[in-house]
Amino acid sequence: MKSILGIGNALTDILAVLPDDSLLRKYNLPQGSMQHVDAPTGNKIWAELKEIGVQYVAGGSAANTISATAVFGMPSGFIGKVGNDELGSLFESDQNSKGITSHLLRGRAASGRAMVFITAPNADRTFATYLGAALELEPDDLKPEFFEGYDYLHIEGYLVQNQRLFRRAAEMGRAHGMIVSLDMASYNVVESNNAFLHDIVRNYVDIVFANETEAKAFTGLEPREALEDMSRMCKIAAVKVGKDGSMVKSGDEYHFIEPWPGIAKDATGAGDTYAAGFLYAHSMGMPLEVCGQVGSAIAAKVVEVIGTKIDIPRWKAAKKEIRQLMGVSE
Repeated sequence: MKSILGIGNALTDILAVLPDDSLLRKYNLPQGSMQHVDAPTGNKIWAELKEIGVQYVAGGSAANTISATAVFGMPSGFIGKVGNDELGSLFESDQNSKGITSHLLRGRAASGRAMVFITAPNADRTFATYLGAALELEPDDLKPEFFEGYDYLHIEGYLVQNQRLFRRAAEMGRAHGMIVSLDMASYNVVESNNAFLHDIVRNYVDIVFANETEAKAFTGLEPREALEDMSRMCKIAAVKVGKDGSMVKSGDEYHFIEPWPGIAKDATGAGDTYAAGFLYAHSMGMPLEVCGQVGSAIAAKVVEVIGTKIDIPRWKAAKKEIRQLMGVSE
């Protein structure tokens, strides 16, 4: 079976379901965005969330994708940096429990954390992220041996806070003959790094994933036209349109992917998990349409739970549905 390596911010998600958006307004967090905060602000928000009730889950965009590919059975690895603290240990033990080959370097700062606000009516999620040790990952930390033996490299868009690191990872993936995929991450990340991301997608990326707001920020176009534009820059483009499904395109081949049925409680990790399903099916040589369907099927399972971790019954159901989609036996 083909293997995959992810690189991204090693974060612990601190999840809270909010009764309204008053806390978002208090800290000037636009609903649906990802905002970076400093350590003092992060600590203030964390303290307020504890009063509401929180759930701790090892997260980070690329790490979420790699966790899911590992459960699918793909040999999976991850590169990131954590602090020498409890949250760093939690992140590492979560990866170990899934059989992920982790290259977790230790930083000087505290481990990064993403405080996730889940708000009605559509289970939208807003992030206040303190990167901490994750921000200390540097180009020189990337060793050639980390990349050896892998077929895919999956990069999260959030890494553009260090463009030299991002480019170095893409260069090393290309040098090792890997299929490089990129998740755009967040519309405000794309807006702030548009020219850089265009260069990366054109020169290094084979598969790009974006939701409709990220695609519009990247291209200035509505989803269908954005997909066309993105597909001209790389081999495969996928644009997710939330509850309405997704679209995938490669060359002249286009497919609209119907949304998989599910009752949404929390959209956190849906895009990361969609990427995992898509890449898993792609690694198995599935047609483009089936890759999109597998991504949709597994994303529908993660939105039914709070956080990014699908429970065992849902994983079993998803694997059965996905085997049927792919036409493979038990």
